[in-house]
Amino acid sequence: MSQLPSEMVSELRNSFNSGKTRHLHFRIKQLQNLLRMYTEKKDEILAALWADLHKCKGESMVMEIDILVNDIKNTLYNLYSWTRPERVSRDLANVLDDAYIQREPYGVALVIGAWNYPIHLTLLPVQGAIAAGNCVLIKPSEVSQACAKLMAEVIPQYLDPDCYKVFTGNIPETTELLKERFDHIFFTGNSAVGKVIHAAATKHLTPVTLELGGKSPCYIDDSVNYKVAAKRIMWGKVVNAGQTCVAPDYLLCTKEVEQKFIKAAKEVLLEFFGENPKESAYYGRIIADRHIQRLQRLIQNGNVAVGGEIDTTERYIAPTILTGVTQNDPIMMEEVFGPILPIINVSSCHDVIDLLNRQEKPLTLYIFSNIKSDVELLVKNTSSGGVCINDTIIHLAVQSLPFGGVGHSGMGSYHGKFSFDTFSHKKAVLHKNLGALGETLGAVKYPPMTPSKVRYLQFIMAKRPWFNAIKCGRNVVAFILGLASFYLWNAYGNQLI
Repeated sequence: MSQLPSEMVSELRNSFNSGKTRHLHFRIKQLQNLLRMYTEKKDEILAALWADLHKCKGESMVMEIDILVNDIKNTLYNLYSWTRPERVSRDLANVLDDAYIQREPYGVALVIGAWNYPIHLTLLPVQGAIAAGNCVLIKPSEVSQACAKLMAEVIPQYLDPDCYKVFTGNIPETTELLKERFDHIFFTGNSAVGKVIHAAATKHLTPVTLELGGKSPCYIDDSVNYKVAAKRIMWGKVVNAGQTCVAPDYLLCTKEVEQKFIKAAKEVLLEFFGENPKESAYYGRIIADRHIQRLQRLIQNGNVAVGGEIDTTERYIAPTILTGVTQNDPIMMEEVFGPILPIINVSSCHDVIDLLNRQEKPLTLYIFSNIKSDVELLVKNTSSGGVCINDTIIHLAVQSLPFGGVGHSGMGSYHGKFSFDTFSHKKAVLHKNLGALGETLGAVKYPPMTPSKVRYLQFIMAKRPWFNAIKCGRNVVAFILGLASFYLWNAYGNQLI
């Protein structure tokens, strides 16, 4: 890092004020350059992910690179329509006027990435910020060192360095960075750091998007196919060695379901990784020693029903299932963020609702059930960032759905058009008619405000479902109504005054 944070922010602000990033063709070119980067630097990205997290090629391609590629393609296909003014409905008082929403960039955005999906979680919001027309300061996580180093090296080769810069540093440098004024801050990480980010942003009244985590619960009942459910739950738990913000954090089920699930989970894990997951090329590692030590303490909660093996020298923890866990155990006091699945016994979905409503709101609620009434009961009577029924994690791939938390699990959302909207200010625009007809219709707002004028204003400002429902020929209808009001006012205006 050769530049001070203040210098980088100042240069980005000058670039934004020049208007360069507002041009649609410029944004498209930058997104195309990123798309090219993912192809040309694919091998380097895969190597960095392996160095940091022992991610196999297939997992890295699908859950890091392909997500970014598909997001950019979706953005490029739709960016023209997203940037067009959005016309809104009017009432009789504005029949001759134009009302619309114009999306404009905030200015200089700060994007702080996470270490668990260091490429994906850093650059996906960056793509939204570019599409919206912002300049961006990119801060990769210092924990995933190989990926941070790679992004600092290659991003300036593909993105305009005057408009997009990469800032590397540890906690002290990031603390200094947060003293600068940004126009939007996007942070992915845990809630403790999220509070620090939010407090720093408040000093400048900077809007923030916080993508946090939390303990995403998973409920399973006896109506499911256990083999299929176990595959989907255990995949969500062990992908990236459990270091996923939307991984199922703990399982809620009856004692009878618990036994059947564990039997199915053992079979599934054998299919996934063989007899020894440590020797599998498809099973990841924990990011750092301190995380291994934390998980080692958590694994002591309850009884090990599956797995439990740990090798601290290789940062390895086997896929593990714990039984006999209570809600007061330490493992239930924090997000697990590792391949350990504790099971809490409940008697029904009503118990689940009571339990969840006493806790912080999770990022995702997972429900495995074929009982429609129970699914509806859980969805309607609990609060979470999102809900995924009969699968895990895969809801992130649906670009037409917003991804984000609520309460303790975050604020704001992104993915697809929601990323573009997150980094856009929605500016309200009303274009009034200056002609004689428009002035005549609006003359009743001028003093003196007589009772008859008030009654007329109330008439033309009143909400009418039949008027708002008109979709076709709106301008023609507006003209006719306006003309009628014009003649009525000319005929009876003196009486109203």
